[in-house]
Order: sequence, then structure tokens, then C-alpha cells
Amino acid sequence: MSDARPTNNDNRQTMAKIFCIANQKGGVGKTTTAVNLAAGLAQIGQRVLLTDLDPQGNATMGAGVNKAELKASIYEVLLGLSDIGSVRQRSEAGQFDVLPANRELAGAEVEMVELDNREKRLKLAFAQVADEYDFILIDCPPALSLLTLNGLCAAHGVIIPMQCEYYALEGLSDLVNTIKKVHAKLNPDLKIIGLLRVMFDPRMTLSQQVSAQLEQHFGDKVFKTVIPRNVRLAEAPSYGIPGVNFDAPSKGAQAYIAFGAEMVERIKTL
Repeated sequence: MSDARPTNNDNRQTMAKIFCIANQKGGVGKTTTAVNLAAGLAQIGQRVLLTDLDPQGNATMGAGVNKAELKASIYEVLLGLSDIGSVRQRSEAGQFDVLPANRELAGAEVEMVELDNREKRLKLAFAQVADEYDFILIDCPPALSLLTLNGLCAAHGVIIPMQCEYYALEGLSDLVNTIKKVHAKLNPDLKIIGLLRVMFDPRMTLSQQVSAQLEQHFGDKVFKTVIPRNVRLAEAPSYGIPGVNFDAPSKGAQAYIAFGAEMVERIKTL
């Protein structure tokens, strides 16, 4: 168990901006985006906490933290058995902090049903460390569950990674409706920060058509940065190293570093 403190101590007292990386559709690059955005932001001097809210623990492993060896995880934090300070780990490869997850987290949903403020357990936990970070990123599971709801209730905004394909557009309307409901009933601060086009292949006509549709319908909500389909990004998790650190010159890594810089600029206008 490691109380991994952020290394960037320049006496900033700003409160963290908290963002969910969410999409109800699986396999759209949520975890890849969460891990690489965390590493990209860290590279440009931001203090980052990556929160793994998925029982699969892929963000944990992708950041170089072994989920099989955890003595405590976000499971204990949500149930009030531990605080973030005693559970967080350090991603040495990515130079950011990780609130890790493993299979235990799947049981938290059932146990949280009986607890007070069950939708806001994560928000309450973040309040204790919000002044220690510039960004808190939440990797949500690919379903509208009590875990995802905790992420949405804790966040200031949602980043939606999506592939430029037909089915992705269908799923997007469901997610937007979900965000509107959470905004209306549980978290008035919640807004869509932007749509991130991932695994983009410019050679495919359909990708270009869907990309153009997104820009037409969502305007400046679509991030300018586009993440290309990139083998090195796909290989990086098996080494426990974020893609931006695994092969820095690769197109995928450069795109995520550019996305981190775009995020820093975008929050200035929020």
C-alpha cells in the first residue's frame, strides 16, 4: 500500500478538475484514453490522479500497477473502509497517481445499495484530495451502473471517446441522454467537455463521413485532436507502460500529448 504523493510541489492551491472518460459502448478506447491522457498531462507538468472505476482493472494494469498484488483498492474507498491517501499508488512509468481497481470492485455495487449517499461516495472521497491535483480522471466501466453513476456524480464533465463508425453514433445519443438526466437530478455541474475521435483511420470513407457528422452536430464540442489507429498504443498495456511513454515518437503517443495540451486550454474556457 503506497501513499504516493504528487511530485509536482509548487504550492498551487487550485482544486482539481474532475473528468469522466465514459461511453456505454465497449471497446471504444476509454481505458487507452484515460491512461494516455493522464500520462500526457503529467508530461506537461500537471498533477494527475487516474481513477480506475472498472472491475476489470485495465487502467490499473496499463499504468503499471499490478492489480493482483493490491492490499487495498477503490473498493475500500467507496465503502468507507480506507481513504484515497492510503490506497493510491504511483505510476512510475507515467508519473501520475493511480486509484487502482481489481475484481473486488464488482461486489461494491451490491454493498453500496444500502449505504447513505450511494451515488456520491466517490465525490465525497475526492473532496479530501482535490487540492493535491490539477486533474482527476475517471475510467468508467462500459455500462450505466452504480459505479458509472458515482463517476458522473463526482465529475465536472465527461470526455466521450468514440470511433467514427455507424454504431457509435447510435450509442452516443443514449449516453448524451444519460448525462442530461444526471445533470438534472444529481449533479448540476456535469457537462459534456468534448467528443474525442479515436482509432481513426483516414483511409476509410465512413470514418471521414462520421467525423464530419460529429463536427456538424456538435461543433466545438468535438476536440480538434484526432487519435489515429496505432499499433504501439495497443502494445503498450502489456508492458504496463502508458503509450505516450512506451513509444514517444509514435503518432498515437504524439496525438495524446497534443490532446493533453488541448484539454489544458479547454478548461480555461469552462
